[in-house]
Amino acid sequence: MAQQLANLFTRVGQIGFGVAVVGGVVNSALYNVDAGHRAVIFDRFAGVKDTVTGEGTHFFIPWVQRPIVFDARTRPRNVPVITGSKDLQTVNITLRVLFHPMSDELPKIFTTLGIDYEDRVLPSITNEVLKAVVARYDAGELITQREKVSRNVSEQLTERSAQFGLVLDDISITHLTFGKEFTQAVELKQVAQQEAERAKFLVEKAEQEKKAAVISADGDASAATLLAKSFGEAGEGLVELRRIEAAEDIAYRLAKNRNVAYLPSNQNTLLSLPQ
Repeated sequence: MAQQLANLFTRVGQIGFGVAVVGGVVNSALYNVDAGHRAVIFDRFAGVKDTVTGEGTHFFIPWVQRPIVFDARTRPRNVPVITGSKDLQTVNITLRVLFHPMSDELPKIFTTLGIDYEDRVLPSITNEVLKAVVARYDAGELITQREKVSRNVSEQLTERSAQFGLVLDDISITHLTFGKEFTQAVELKQVAQQEAERAKFLVEKAEQEKKAAVISADGDASAATLLAKSFGEAGEGLVELRRIEAAEDIAYRLAKNRNVAYLPSNQNTLLSLPQ
């Protein structure tokens, strides 16, 4: 009985060992492709296979084959470039690119560029396209026609990247500055424009004051002419009328003044007031 139990345990151990070995072999022949990723197979005898493997768990031949997994999701990349404008101004520009590889082109990408394809392609073609496009515009046009510049860059860069199996989902200019000399020139121009506007305002103000003085002088001359004409026609009557109007105005002002008292004439008062 003891011998049978020993044989049974030995048999179970052998089966367990065999299962473990088989499980290890099977596990070593499996690989996983996560969501948003793709894989290509490198075969030691046939090279890189044209088949692209999608998401999930797949088999491969250990030692003979090796899976290379690529991230096929859209990713951002900022590329800074220093270039020159049409009017020879230094331009510092940064381009933000959202890209992903074409799944069908992954075997070719791995064969020609390697796993770090974006580091090999994007900086070089971005420099090339940006320098070609920016050189068509002067510094002022880069600011006022920024949307047009961005559109031209997008069209050319999309065409160039497609040659390397890349798709550009979005392209935008995130940073645009100029050299120190251009910045100083812009500031001086703004100051000069402000001074010119101030001088223009002073000239217009002086002209308005001159016109006002002329109009006032014309009014005084017209009034003097009318007065002279009135004196000639009415004689002393006009002077008497002006005297009466002045007396009325004085009487009105004195009546409103509380410090002025009126006393009847030919009346005795407590104080002897001079007549």
